[in-house]
Amino acid sequence: MSETILKTPLYDLHVELGGRMVPFAGYSMPVQYPLGIKGEHLHCRDQAGLFDVSHMGQLIIRGEGLALALEKLIPVDLQALAKNQQTYAVLTNEEGGILDDLIICKWEEDCFFLVVNAACKEQDIAHLKSHLEGFDFEILEDRALLALQGLQAAEVMKRFAEPACELTFMNGCHCEFDGAPVYITRSGYTGEDGFEISVENASVEKVARALLACDEVEPIGLGARDSLRLEAGLCLYGHDMNTQTSPIEASLIWSISKSRRRDGAKAAGFLGAERVLNDIELGVSRKRVGFLVEGRLPVREGAGIFDADGNQVGEITSGGFGPSINAPVAMGYVPLSLAKPDTQLTAKVRNKDIVITVAKTPFVPQRYFRG
Repeated sequence: MSETILKTPLYDLHVELGGRMVPFAGYSMPVQYPLGIKGEHLHCRDQAGLFDVSHMGQLIIRGEGLALALEKLIPVDLQALAKNQQTYAVLTNEEGGILDDLIICKWEEDCFFLVVNAACKEQDIAHLKSHLEGFDFEILEDRALLALQGLQAAEVMKRFAEPACELTFMNGCHCEFDGAPVYITRSGYTGEDGFEISVENASVEKVARALLACDEVEPIGLGARDSLRLEAGLCLYGHDMNTQTSPIEASLIWSISKSRRRDGAKAAGFLGAERVLNDIELGVSRKRVGFLVEGRLPVREGAGIFDADGNQVGEITSGGFGPSINAPVAMGYVPLSLAKPDTQLTAKVRNKDIVITVAKTPFVPQRYFRG
């Protein structure tokens, strides 16, 4: 018996807009619209794009002493966050691997708002509940999530929710969008300035149509969402990291607050801390890096990476064509000795050797608004 495919509250709108629907993380989602993946990608970079990310999990956790309790699961100094400030974070397991990456926002001293990946939300919520007994969980199944991203996102947002335009990157506010109560954060996963809008299911179509009525805004599907985040050098869970990968191997040391490291005031105290802190102190044997690809043929996930002697030394974890730089780009894991920028390696694509060169990420400049 086949698994039931879920629909977001905007499913009918996607179909109306000509979205090509595909199964993704248990949902029927648009992979592209008539503009096409390349056109959507470039439009988002140059103007503004609207993404339906309602398949993501949204939840609120409340209770006295919550920040300290969450810090046992997340290696971030959550107590230091200001009200309505959010941060990228990883959920580590007992072995120091990554269960998921997420966004966590401090609404009040004892109240946090979390956004987790669609494919991981059931396991994430179960994991959190098992370690946070006595705290109140509110799973926001009655709320959708939109992302407005791009160079002109703020200009568009100003027409509907001006308070949101006063935010800097990774901060949020409760406000109204054209009369609908929303929670808006200045964030996103494209490398561009932009906003994520948490809104009740009953109001999301009104909000989406209002934004799409703006000349600057086009709907963007999963295809361009992936190429945008790849150009921005951002990880995709289940591909660029998993339960065996430590945050340090994944080049996410910045996601471990300095106060949570070995010499910090609040060191350790989180699941898998021994491995993670040892990786910081002693180094890792492999590392996630970016690659520029010679020629026009994209190097996809799963392609082997080989050294000059023909030995396989790693594997591509994300790869595709980068429309903004008009060339293929990729990410993958290689031994630390081969992780230096400008190191030349090869990848196997259809039994053909493709020259790939280790490069710094992001591949395009990030344009987050920091004030």
